Amino acid sequence: MVLFVTGVCGKNCFYCPVSNERRGKDKIFANERLVNRDEDLIEEAISMDALGTGITGGEPLLRLDRVVHYINLLKNKFGKSHHIHLYTALAPNKEVLESLRRAGLDEIRFHPPRNILQNIGRTYYRVSIIEAHKMGILTGIEIPAITFDFSGVISLLKEVDGFLNVNELEFSETNLAELKKLGYLPVNDTSCAALGSKEVAESLDFEKLHFCSSRFKDAVQLRERFKRIAKKSARYFDEITDDGTLVYGVIQGDCVHLLEELGVHKEMFADKHGTVDTAWWIARNLAGEFKKIGCKVSVIERYPMKNGLVVEMTPL
Repeated sequence: MVLFVTGVCGKNCFYCPVSNERRGKDKIFANERLVNRDEDLIEEAISMDALGTGITGGEPLLRLDRVVHYINLLKNKFGKSHHIHLYTALAPNKEVLESLRRAGLDEIRFHPPRNILQNIGRTYYRVSIIEAHKMGILTGIEIPAITFDFSGVISLLKEVDGFLNVNELEFSETNLAELKKLGYLPVNDTSCAALGSKEVAESLDFEKLHFCSSRFKDAVQLRERFKRIAKKSARYFDEITDDGTLVYGVIQGDCVHLLEELGVHKEMFADKHGTVDTAWWIARNLAGEFKKIGCKVSVIERYPMKNGLVVEMTPL
């Protein structure tokens, strides 16, 4: 689960992909769900059978009390095995790191500003990274794959047995103008990835290097999240697709009596007061019968979240 604890941030990274709806706004989201109370967060985690949580922003540590509260909440609800990692562009001191450790933080991913990466070993980030490692928090650096001398970063990570996550630079609605101004180009007309970013990652030689491509993030991570939600939320007659969406039939009109007359089991449909959801193949096979009594019939594909976006509607 992705826990976005605030859109407030003191940095202004040129590659920041955070949307206008979230950037600079002190709002909380669990995945795409707005969190107004603790129950919202827990319900979202349960809905997708979350094995862990990534805490992000904005800058999460600008709301430290909130972060500590949510770590405690998740650990108390789901146990120590619920893995929690935190992203931060700051270099928290020993006191802050200790509060995170006591709450149960498992992993911290530092995101230092670009202008200090080359000489990171001579900055306060080195002190913070070493301190986190000493406390037993799994420690690493996560940055976009952009051109600079990685030797200082790799040297520091070897010192603490840390990892390096390198993400393919991506165009988004909010960073498009800035990336273009700096001369970045997309790989092709259908990709959000920046040309040359993947090659930067491929040039690095470090045992604990992990590369996340634009395609993997969009085509795999999001799809797997949808699949987990779908498995928890699907009704008996819903079909889960390979993309994690739900497919089912919708009959608009008074048709429950006809379903019963035709011998359709009660588990295979849901009466929603004037609209009936059922298996897509029942809707398709019996469409002619329903239309005879004035009903409209269609097949719906939608995202699996509550009130999920309809991907496609096919009238029958």
